[in-house]
Amino acid sequence: MAELNGKTIAIIATDGFEDSELTSPLQAVKEAGADVVVLAPEAGQIEGKKGTKVDVDATTAESAEKCFDGIILPGGTTNADHLRLDDSAVAIVKKHVEAGMPLGAICHGAWILTDADVLNERTLTSYPSLKTDLINAGAIWTDQEVVCDQGLVSSRTPADLPAFNAKIVEEFAEGKH
Repeated sequence: MAELNGKTIAIIATDGFEDSELTSPLQAVKEAGADVVVLAPEAGQIEGKKGTKVDVDATTAESAEKCFDGIILPGGTTNADHLRLDDSAVAIVKKHVEAGMPLGAICHGAWILTDADVLNERTLTSYPSLKTDLINAGAIWTDQEVVCDQGLVSSRTPADLPAFNAKIVEEFAEGKH
């Protein structure tokens, strides 16, 4: 397994996240040795669809100028919809992807990439209901368990988490693309 010692991985989420799509990747990158920071639009705690509570380490506004070795975007329709309206979250994602840094998005987590305008000619997958939005934003959409395009790792649903987790750890270890 790849090692992430000394790397800082950000998870950007808010209330309504898909519980396993945040907790499972978080555990995978921590087990690989990464430091993890949870970013959200507001300080305090965020709560998943199934009641998982996660402490917020910093707000997206406080973190807009920071750089991370990797970013994880969990799904959950409400989570994804609210994040794409947060200018700071969009700016963090845009800067990160444009810098060639690795990012993992699962399920509806990919939605913010449309607002960040970073999908032109990038291949990815997502929950099927995002297909049209992603294509309209310039992406090449495919229905696969996990897709990696120059450090942009994507998966469809919680069923894909084992493959997603393995690939994000690998990409985060590799670094800039």
